[in-house]
Amino acid sequence: MIAKALGTMLTGIALAAIAAAPAVAQQKASVKVGFVTFLSGPASGPFGVPARIAAEAIVESLNAGKAPAPYQIKGIGGLPIELVVIDEAGGATKQVSEYRTLVQRQDVDIVIGYIGSGDCLAIAPVAEELKKLTVLLDCGTPRVFEEGSYKYLFRTRPHATMDAVAATMYLLDNRPAVKRIAGINQNYAYGQDSWNDFEATIQVMKPGVDIVTSQMPKFGAGQYGSEISALHSANADVVHSSLWGGDLEAFMLQAQPRDLFKKSVLVLVAGEPYLHRLPGKIPDGTIVGARGTNGVFAPDSPLKRWLVETYKGKSGGVDPNYPAYSTAQAFLGVKAAWERAAAKKVGSAIPMGAAKNVKEEMEKAYQPPTQEEVIAAFEKSTFDTPSGKVHMTLGKGHQAVTGTAYGTTRLENGVVKVGNIKYYDADRVTPPEGVSSLDWIRSGFKR
Repeated sequence: MIAKALGTMLTGIALAAIAAAPAVAQQKASVKVGFVTFLSGPASGPFGVPARIAAEAIVESLNAGKAPAPYQIKGIGGLPIELVVIDEAGGATKQVSEYRTLVQRQDVDIVIGYIGSGDCLAIAPVAEELKKLTVLLDCGTPRVFEEGSYKYLFRTRPHATMDAVAATMYLLDNRPAVKRIAGINQNYAYGQDSWNDFEATIQVMKPGVDIVTSQMPKFGAGQYGSEISALHSANADVVHSSLWGGDLEAFMLQAQPRDLFKKSVLVLVAGEPYLHRLPGKIPDGTIVGARGTNGVFAPDSPLKRWLVETYKGKSGGVDPNYPAYSTAQAFLGVKAAWERAAAKKVGSAIPMGAAKNVKEEMEKAYQPPTQEEVIAAFEKSTFDTPSGKVHMTLGKGHQAVTGTAYGTTRLENGVVKVGNIKYYDADRVTPPEGVSSLDWIRSGFKR
Protein backbone atom coordinates (compact mmCIF):
# COMPACT_ATOMS: atom_id res chain seq x y z
CA MET A 1 0.00 0.00 0.00
CA ILE A 2 2.85 2.39 0.83
CA ALA A 3 4.54 1.64 -2.48
CA LYS A 4 1.26 2.19 -4.36
CA ALA A 5 0.63 5.48 -2.57
CA LEU A 6 4.18 6.61 -3.28
CA GLY A 7 3.76 5.68 -6.95
CA THR A 8 0.55 7.71 -7.16
CA MET A 9 2.24 10.66 -5.48
CA LEU A 10 5.22 10.49 -7.81
CA THR A 11 2.99 10.31 -10.87
CA GLY A 12 1.22 13.45 -9.74
CA ILE A 13 4.52 15.19 -9.14
CA ALA A 14 5.78 14.02 -12.51
CA LEU A 15 2.72 15.55 -14.20
CA ALA A 16 3.30 18.76 -12.27
CA ALA A 17 6.88 18.76 -13.52
CA ILE A 18 5.63 18.33 -17.08
CA ALA A 19 3.20 21.23 -16.63
CA ALA A 20 6.11 23.36 -15.41
CA ALA A 21 8.30 22.31 -18.34
CA PRO A 22 8.25 25.65 -20.22
CA ALA A 23 10.01 27.23 -17.23
CA VAL A 24 12.76 24.63 -17.40
CA ALA A 25 15.75 24.92 -19.72
CA GLN A 26 15.17 22.53 -22.62
CA GLN A 27 15.96 22.25 -26.28
CA LYS A 28 12.42 21.97 -27.72
CA ALA A 29 10.34 25.12 -27.97
CA SER A 30 7.18 23.49 -29.37
CA VAL A 31 5.62 20.33 -30.79
CA LYS A 32 5.30 20.89 -34.52
CA VAL A 33 2.34 18.99 -36.00
CA GLY A 34 1.73 18.59 -39.71
CA PHE A 35 -2.04 18.37 -40.20
CA VAL A 36 -3.41 17.06 -43.51
CA THR A 37 -7.05 17.36 -44.56
CA PHE A 38 -9.11 18.29 -47.61
CA LEU A 39 -9.10 22.08 -47.93
CA SER A 40 -10.39 22.08 -51.52
CA GLY A 41 -12.44 19.84 -53.76
CA PRO A 42 -15.74 18.04 -53.14
CA ALA A 43 -14.59 16.35 -49.89
CA SER A 44 -13.65 19.63 -48.24
CA GLY A 45 -17.11 20.91 -47.21
CA PRO A 46 -18.52 17.95 -45.27
CA PHE A 47 -15.21 16.41 -44.15
CA GLY A 48 -12.01 18.36 -44.67
CA VAL A 49 -12.97 21.82 -43.49
CA PRO A 50 -14.71 20.58 -40.30
CA ALA A 51 -11.51 18.64 -39.53
CA ARG A 52 -9.39 21.77 -40.05
CA ILE A 53 -11.70 23.89 -37.90
CA ALA A 54 -11.52 21.24 -35.19
CA ALA A 55 -7.71 21.03 -35.38
CA GLU A 56 -7.30 24.79 -35.07
CA ALA A 57 -9.86 25.07 -32.26
CA ILE A 58 -8.39 22.12 -30.35
CA VAL A 59 -4.82 23.41 -30.66
CA GLU A 60 -5.83 26.87 -29.43
CA SER A 61 -7.67 25.37 -26.47
CA LEU A 62 -4.90 22.94 -25.56
CA ASN A 63 -2.25 25.63 -25.81
CA ALA A 64 -4.30 27.79 -23.45
CA GLY A 65 -4.74 24.92 -20.99
CA LYS A 66 -8.53 25.05 -21.29
CA ALA A 67 -9.23 21.33 -21.91
CA PRO A 68 -10.86 19.32 -19.12
CA ALA A 69 -9.16 16.48 -17.25
CA PRO A 70 -7.15 14.49 -18.04
CA TYR A 71 -5.88 16.96 -20.67
CA GLN A 72 -5.48 20.13 -18.61
CA ILE A 73 -1.69 20.41 -19.06
CA LYS A 74 -0.98 23.11 -21.63
CA GLY A 75 -0.14 22.10 -25.17
CA ILE A 76 1.43 18.65 -25.35
CA GLY A 77 3.51 17.89 -22.30
CA GLY A 78 3.71 21.59 -21.47
CA LEU A 79 5.04 22.50 -24.92
CA PRO A 80 2.89 24.65 -27.23
CA ILE A 81 1.58 22.98 -30.38
CA GLU A 82 2.59 24.54 -33.69
CA LEU A 83 0.22 23.59 -36.50
CA VAL A 84 1.20 23.26 -40.16
CA VAL A 85 -1.91 22.60 -42.32
CA ILE A 86 -1.68 20.89 -45.73
CA ASP A 87 -4.40 20.27 -48.35
CA GLU A 88 -5.14 16.57 -48.95
CA ALA A 89 -6.62 17.20 -52.38
CA GLY A 90 -4.75 16.00 -55.44
CA GLY A 91 -4.42 12.25 -55.08
CA ALA A 92 -2.07 9.78 -53.44
CA THR A 93 1.06 10.61 -55.46
CA LYS A 94 0.78 14.27 -54.53
CA GLN A 95 0.18 13.39 -50.89
CA VAL A 96 3.31 11.26 -50.70
CA SER A 97 5.31 14.24 -52.04
CA GLU A 98 3.63 16.60 -49.55
CA TYR A 99 4.31 14.15 -46.72
CA ARG A 100 8.01 14.02 -47.58
CA THR A 101 8.09 17.82 -47.54
CA LEU A 102 6.46 17.95 -44.10
CA VAL A 103 8.96 15.50 -42.65
CA GLN A 104 12.19 16.33 -44.48
CA ARG A 105 11.89 20.08 -45.07
CA GLN A 106 9.43 21.39 -42.52
CA ASP A 107 10.80 19.05 -39.84
CA VAL A 108 7.49 18.33 -38.14
CA ASP A 109 7.51 16.20 -35.00
CA ILE A 110 4.24 14.41 -35.79
CA VAL A 111 1.95 14.09 -38.80
CA ILE A 112 -1.81 13.86 -38.14
CA GLY A 113 -4.40 13.54 -40.87
CA TYR A 114 -5.71 11.84 -44.01
CA ILE A 115 -9.35 11.15 -44.77
CA GLY A 116 -9.14 9.28 -48.07
CA SER A 117 -8.41 5.54 -47.86
CA GLY A 118 -6.20 5.66 -50.94
CA ASP A 119 -4.10 8.37 -49.31
CA CYS A 120 -3.78 6.38 -46.08
CA LEU A 121 -2.63 3.27 -47.93
CA ALA A 122 -0.05 5.33 -49.84
CA ILE A 123 1.29 7.18 -46.80
CA ALA A 124 1.66 4.13 -44.54
CA PRO A 125 4.88 2.69 -46.04
CA VAL A 126 6.40 6.17 -46.41
CA ALA A 127 5.90 6.85 -42.69
CA GLU A 128 7.89 3.70 -41.99
CA GLU A 129 10.58 4.65 -44.49
CA LEU A 130 11.03 8.12 -42.95
CA LYS A 131 10.52 6.85 -39.39
CA LYS A 132 8.07 9.59 -38.47
CA LEU A 133 5.21 9.21 -35.96
CA THR A 134 2.08 9.49 -38.10
CA VAL A 135 -1.52 9.31 -36.90
CA LEU A 136 -4.31 8.60 -39.39
CA LEU A 137 -7.43 10.42 -38.23
CA ASP A 138 -9.89 8.75 -40.61
CA CYS A 139 -9.97 6.57 -43.78
CA GLY A 140 -12.25 3.58 -43.60
CA THR A 141 -10.42 0.71 -45.22
CA PRO A 142 -9.41 -2.07 -42.80
CA ARG A 143 -6.54 -2.98 -45.12
CA VAL A 144 -4.07 -0.53 -43.53
CA PHE A 145 -3.32 -2.75 -40.53
CA GLU A 146 -4.83 -6.00 -41.79
CA GLU A 147 -2.36 -6.11 -44.66
CA GLY A 148 0.58 -4.30 -43.03
CA SER A 149 2.49 -4.05 -39.77
CA TYR A 150 3.88 -0.67 -38.75
CA LYS A 151 5.90 0.89 -35.96
CA TYR A 152 5.50 4.60 -36.72
CA LEU A 153 1.89 4.55 -37.97
CA PHE A 154 -1.25 4.68 -35.81
CA ARG A 155 -4.96 5.14 -36.54
CA THR A 156 -6.99 6.58 -33.67
CA ARG A 157 -10.41 5.78 -35.02
CA PRO A 158 -11.89 2.39 -35.92
CA HIS A 159 -11.93 1.06 -39.45
CA ALA A 160 -15.11 0.67 -41.46
CA THR A 161 -15.92 -3.02 -40.94
CA MET A 162 -18.01 -2.13 -37.92
CA ASP A 163 -20.05 0.22 -40.15
CA ALA A 164 -21.26 -2.74 -42.20
CA VAL A 165 -21.78 -5.13 -39.30
CA ALA A 166 -23.65 -2.68 -37.08
CA ALA A 167 -25.70 -1.37 -40.02
CA THR A 168 -26.85 -4.91 -40.80
CA MET A 169 -27.75 -5.56 -37.16
CA TYR A 170 -29.72 -2.33 -37.03
CA LEU A 171 -31.42 -2.99 -40.37
CA LEU A 172 -32.54 -6.51 -39.42
CA ASP A 173 -33.69 -5.38 -35.97
CA ASN A 174 -35.94 -2.78 -37.56
CA ARG A 175 -36.82 -4.38 -40.90
CA PRO A 176 -36.48 -8.15 -40.48
CA ALA A 177 -38.54 -8.91 -43.62
CA VAL A 178 -35.98 -7.35 -45.99
CA LYS A 179 -35.39 -9.53 -49.07
CA ARG A 180 -33.71 -7.45 -51.79
CA ILE A 181 -30.49 -5.45 -51.29
CA ALA A 182 -28.75 -3.01 -53.62
CA GLY A 183 -25.66 -0.87 -53.23
CA ILE A 184 -23.97 2.24 -54.59
CA ASN A 185 -20.39 2.75 -53.45
CA GLN A 186 -17.29 4.46 -54.83
CA ASN A 187 -14.98 2.27 -56.89
CA TYR A 188 -11.84 2.50 -54.77
CA ALA A 189 -10.48 0.92 -51.57
CA TYR A 190 -13.01 2.22 -49.06
CA GLY A 191 -16.09 1.85 -51.26
CA GLN A 192 -15.12 -1.68 -52.29
CA ASP A 193 -14.34 -2.74 -48.71
CA SER A 194 -17.54 -1.21 -47.37
CA TRP A 195 -19.74 -3.00 -49.90
CA ASN A 196 -17.88 -6.33 -49.56
CA ASP A 197 -18.26 -6.24 -45.77
CA PHE A 198 -21.95 -5.33 -45.96
CA GLU A 199 -22.73 -7.95 -48.61
CA ALA A 200 -20.94 -10.67 -46.63
CA THR A 201 -22.59 -9.61 -43.35
CA ILE A 202 -26.15 -9.57 -44.69
CA GLN A 203 -25.65 -12.99 -46.28
CA VAL A 204 -24.41 -14.45 -42.99
CA MET A 205 -27.11 -12.82 -40.86
CA LYS A 206 -29.97 -13.40 -43.32
CA PRO A 207 -29.15 -16.26 -45.71
CA GLY A 208 -31.09 -16.18 -48.96
CA VAL A 209 -31.33 -12.41 -49.25
CA ASP A 210 -30.99 -11.29 -52.89
CA ILE A 211 -28.21 -8.89 -53.89
CA VAL A 212 -29.97 -7.33 -56.87
CA THR A 213 -27.36 -4.79 -58.02
CA SER A 214 -24.07 -3.24 -56.95
CA GLN A 215 -23.27 0.09 -58.56
CA MET A 216 -19.61 1.21 -58.37
CA PRO A 217 -19.16 4.69 -59.89
CA LYS A 218 -15.65 6.08 -59.92
CA PHE A 219 -14.54 8.34 -57.07
CA GLY A 220 -15.60 11.90 -57.86
CA ALA A 221 -17.98 10.89 -60.67
CA GLY A 222 -20.45 13.69 -59.94
CA GLN A 223 -23.18 12.41 -62.26
CA TYR A 224 -25.25 9.36 -61.24
CA GLY A 225 -28.12 9.18 -63.72
CA SER A 226 -27.34 5.67 -64.96
CA GLU A 227 -26.73 4.37 -61.43
CA ILE A 228 -30.02 5.83 -60.20
CA SER A 229 -31.82 4.20 -63.13
CA ALA A 230 -30.25 0.84 -62.29
CA LEU A 231 -31.25 1.17 -58.64
CA HIS A 232 -34.81 2.08 -59.68
CA SER A 233 -35.04 -0.99 -61.90
CA ALA A 234 -33.64 -3.27 -59.20
CA ASN A 235 -36.69 -2.60 -57.00
CA ALA A 236 -34.61 -3.17 -53.84
CA ASP A 237 -35.95 -3.02 -50.31
CA VAL A 238 -32.68 -1.43 -49.15
CA VAL A 239 -29.94 0.62 -50.81
CA HIS A 240 -26.58 0.54 -49.00
CA SER A 241 -24.18 3.42 -49.62
CA SER A 242 -20.79 4.46 -48.30
CA LEU A 243 -20.66 7.47 -50.64
CA TRP A 244 -19.13 10.50 -48.95
CA GLY A 245 -17.94 14.00 -49.72
CA GLY A 246 -19.32 15.73 -52.77
CA ASP A 247 -20.21 12.34 -54.27
CA LEU A 248 -22.89 11.71 -51.66
CA GLU A 249 -24.22 15.24 -51.91
CA ALA A 250 -24.48 15.03 -55.71
CA PHE A 251 -26.11 11.60 -55.54
CA MET A 252 -28.73 12.74 -53.02
CA LEU A 253 -29.56 15.87 -55.00
CA GLN A 254 -30.02 13.80 -58.17
CA ALA A 255 -31.84 10.85 -56.58
CA GLN A 256 -34.37 12.80 -54.51
CA PRO A 257 -36.37 14.28 -57.45
CA ARG A 258 -36.59 10.81 -59.01
CA ASP A 259 -38.28 9.38 -55.91
CA LEU A 260 -35.73 6.57 -55.59
CA PHE A 261 -36.24 6.24 -51.87
CA LYS A 262 -40.01 6.02 -51.85
CA LYS A 263 -39.63 2.28 -52.32
CA SER A 264 -36.11 1.67 -50.99
CA VAL A 265 -34.75 2.35 -47.51
CA LEU A 266 -31.41 4.16 -47.68
CA VAL A 267 -28.54 3.10 -45.42
CA LEU A 268 -25.80 5.75 -45.19
CA VAL A 269 -22.97 4.20 -43.23
CA ALA A 270 -21.04 7.49 -43.22
CA GLY A 271 -24.00 9.83 -43.41
CA GLU A 272 -23.79 11.85 -40.20
CA PRO A 273 -21.78 14.80 -41.63
CA TYR A 274 -24.63 15.56 -44.04
CA LEU A 275 -27.47 15.88 -41.57
CA HIS A 276 -27.14 19.67 -41.33
CA ARG A 277 -25.95 20.07 -44.95
CA LEU A 278 -28.84 18.35 -46.74
CA PRO A 279 -32.08 19.08 -44.88
CA GLY A 280 -34.99 18.07 -47.07
CA LYS A 281 -32.74 15.94 -49.28
CA ILE A 282 -32.22 13.06 -46.84
CA PRO A 283 -35.50 11.11 -46.81
CA ASP A 284 -37.24 10.31 -43.55
CA GLY A 285 -36.44 6.78 -42.46
CA THR A 286 -32.82 6.85 -43.67
CA ILE A 287 -30.53 4.71 -41.51
CA VAL A 288 -27.43 6.72 -40.66
CA GLY A 289 -24.13 6.09 -38.87
CA ALA A 290 -20.97 7.98 -37.91
CA ARG A 291 -18.31 5.24 -37.56
CA GLY A 292 -18.41 5.40 -33.80
CA THR A 293 -20.28 7.29 -31.14
CA ASN A 294 -19.54 10.63 -32.76
CA GLY A 295 -21.60 13.71 -33.49
CA VAL A 296 -25.26 13.14 -32.63
CA PHE A 297 -24.33 9.76 -31.11
CA ALA A 298 -21.66 11.04 -28.68
CA PRO A 299 -22.35 10.46 -24.96
CA ASP A 300 -22.55 13.50 -22.75
CA SER A 301 -19.30 14.22 -20.91
CA PRO A 302 -17.05 17.17 -20.01
CA LEU A 303 -14.88 16.32 -23.02
CA LYS A 304 -17.85 16.32 -25.40
CA ARG A 305 -19.08 19.63 -24.02
CA TRP A 306 -15.55 21.04 -24.38
CA LEU A 307 -15.33 19.98 -28.03
CA VAL A 308 -18.78 21.34 -28.87
CA GLU A 309 -18.08 24.68 -27.19
CA THR A 310 -14.58 24.97 -28.64
CA TYR A 311 -15.66 24.01 -32.16
CA LYS A 312 -18.76 26.23 -32.20
CA GLY A 313 -16.63 29.17 -31.11
CA LYS A 314 -14.42 28.64 -34.16
CA SER A 315 -17.13 27.66 -36.68
CA GLY A 316 -19.59 30.45 -36.03
CA GLY A 317 -22.02 28.33 -34.04
CA VAL A 318 -22.10 25.15 -36.15
CA ASP A 319 -22.00 21.88 -34.20
CA PRO A 320 -19.04 19.54 -34.79
CA ASN A 321 -19.69 16.57 -37.05
CA TYR A 322 -17.86 13.26 -36.96
CA PRO A 323 -14.70 14.42 -38.81
CA ALA A 324 -14.30 16.95 -35.98
CA TYR A 325 -14.65 14.16 -33.41
CA SER A 326 -12.11 12.09 -35.35
CA THR A 327 -9.69 15.01 -35.24
CA ALA A 328 -10.16 15.29 -31.48
CA GLN A 329 -9.42 11.57 -31.08
CA ALA A 330 -6.15 11.95 -32.98
CA PHE A 331 -4.88 14.96 -31.05
CA LEU A 332 -5.92 13.62 -27.66
CA GLY A 333 -4.43 10.21 -28.41
CA VAL A 334 -1.08 11.84 -29.21
CA LYS A 335 -1.27 14.10 -26.16
CA ALA A 336 -2.11 11.21 -23.83
CA ALA A 337 0.76 9.07 -25.16
CA TRP A 338 3.28 11.91 -25.05
CA GLU A 339 2.40 12.88 -21.48
CA ARG A 340 2.32 9.27 -20.32
CA ALA A 341 5.80 8.81 -21.76
CA ALA A 342 6.99 12.07 -20.21
CA ALA A 343 5.63 11.16 -16.77
CA LYS A 344 7.36 7.80 -16.91
CA LYS A 345 10.61 9.40 -18.01
CA VAL A 346 10.53 12.05 -15.29
CA GLY A 347 9.52 9.50 -12.66
CA SER A 348 12.46 7.26 -13.52
CA ALA A 349 14.84 10.18 -13.12
CA ILE A 350 14.35 10.57 -9.34
CA PRO A 351 17.75 10.32 -7.67
CA MET A 352 18.05 8.12 -4.60
CA GLY A 353 17.52 10.02 -1.37
CA ALA A 354 15.84 12.97 -3.08
CA ALA A 355 12.40 12.46 -1.56
CA LYS A 356 12.46 15.78 0.29
CA ASN A 357 12.99 17.75 -2.90
CA VAL A 358 11.45 15.35 -5.41
CA LYS A 359 9.44 18.00 -7.28
CA GLU A 360 12.51 20.19 -7.77
CA GLU A 361 14.58 17.20 -8.83
CA MET A 362 11.94 16.14 -11.36
CA GLU A 363 11.73 19.60 -12.84
CA LYS A 364 15.50 19.63 -13.25
CA ALA A 365 15.40 16.19 -14.84
CA TYR A 366 12.57 16.94 -17.26
CA GLN A 367 13.24 16.49 -20.95
CA PRO A 368 10.58 15.83 -23.59
CA PRO A 369 10.18 12.14 -24.38
CA THR A 370 11.77 10.76 -27.51
CA GLN A 371 9.65 9.63 -30.43
CA GLU A 372 10.45 6.02 -29.49
CA GLU A 373 9.16 6.62 -25.96
CA VAL A 374 5.94 8.20 -27.25
CA ILE A 375 5.37 5.27 -29.59
CA ALA A 376 5.87 2.79 -26.73
CA ALA A 377 3.32 4.71 -24.63
CA PHE A 378 0.87 4.91 -27.54
CA GLU A 379 0.83 1.19 -28.35
CA LYS A 380 -2.08 -0.72 -26.78
CA SER A 381 -3.14 2.39 -24.87
CA THR A 382 -6.59 3.51 -23.79
CA PHE A 383 -7.52 7.20 -23.69
CA ASP A 384 -10.59 9.39 -23.16
CA THR A 385 -12.17 11.40 -25.96
CA PRO A 386 -15.39 13.35 -26.63
CA SER A 387 -16.72 10.12 -28.19
CA GLY A 388 -15.89 7.98 -25.14
CA LYS A 389 -12.93 5.70 -24.53
CA VAL A 390 -10.68 4.66 -27.41
CA HIS A 391 -8.78 1.38 -27.14
CA MET A 392 -5.72 0.77 -29.32
CA THR A 393 -6.15 -2.99 -29.50
CA LEU A 394 -5.81 -4.01 -33.16
CA GLY A 395 -2.81 -3.78 -35.48
CA LYS A 396 -0.46 -4.79 -32.65
CA GLY A 397 -1.69 -1.83 -30.64
CA HIS A 398 -1.71 0.70 -33.49
CA GLN A 399 -5.37 0.50 -34.62
CA ALA A 400 -8.21 1.96 -32.55
CA VAL A 401 -11.38 0.16 -31.54
CA THR A 402 -14.58 1.76 -30.25
CA GLY A 403 -18.26 0.97 -30.16
CA THR A 404 -20.64 2.51 -32.66
CA ALA A 405 -24.26 3.52 -33.13
CA TYR A 406 -26.99 3.86 -35.75
CA GLY A 407 -30.25 5.78 -35.86
CA THR A 408 -33.09 6.74 -38.19
CA THR A 409 -33.67 10.21 -39.62
CA ARG A 410 -36.75 12.39 -39.62
CA LEU A 411 -37.20 16.02 -40.67
CA GLU A 412 -38.58 18.34 -37.96
CA ASN A 413 -39.05 22.03 -38.67
CA GLY A 414 -36.40 22.00 -41.35
CA VAL A 415 -33.84 20.14 -39.21
CA VAL A 416 -32.83 16.51 -39.70
CA LYS A 417 -33.15 14.67 -36.39
CA VAL A 418 -31.94 11.17 -35.55
CA GLY A 419 -34.09 8.86 -33.42
CA ASN A 420 -34.38 5.19 -32.49
CA ILE A 421 -30.64 5.18 -31.73
CA LYS A 422 -29.03 1.85 -30.90
CA TYR A 423 -25.49 1.33 -29.62
CA TYR A 424 -23.19 -1.60 -30.39
CA ASP A 425 -20.16 -2.60 -28.32
CA ALA A 426 -16.84 -2.93 -30.12
CA ASP A 427 -16.60 -6.70 -29.56
CA ARG A 428 -19.88 -7.24 -31.44
CA VAL A 429 -18.87 -5.35 -34.56
CA THR A 430 -15.06 -5.57 -34.83
CA PRO A 431 -12.86 -8.54 -35.76
CA PRO A 432 -10.31 -9.76 -33.22
CA GLU A 433 -6.59 -9.18 -33.58
CA GLY A 434 -4.95 -11.15 -36.36
CA VAL A 435 -8.16 -11.95 -38.27
CA SER A 436 -9.13 -10.16 -41.47
CA SER A 437 -12.53 -8.51 -41.56
CA LEU A 438 -13.98 -10.66 -44.34
CA ASP A 439 -12.68 -13.90 -42.78
CA TRP A 440 -14.24 -12.92 -39.45
CA ILE A 441 -17.59 -12.08 -41.05
CA ARG A 442 -17.66 -15.28 -43.11
CA SER A 443 -16.81 -17.34 -40.01
CA GLY A 444 -20.08 -16.17 -38.44
CA PHE A 445 -18.28 -13.60 -36.25
CA LYS A 446 -16.29 -16.14 -34.23
CA ARG A 447 -13.96 -14.72 -31.60
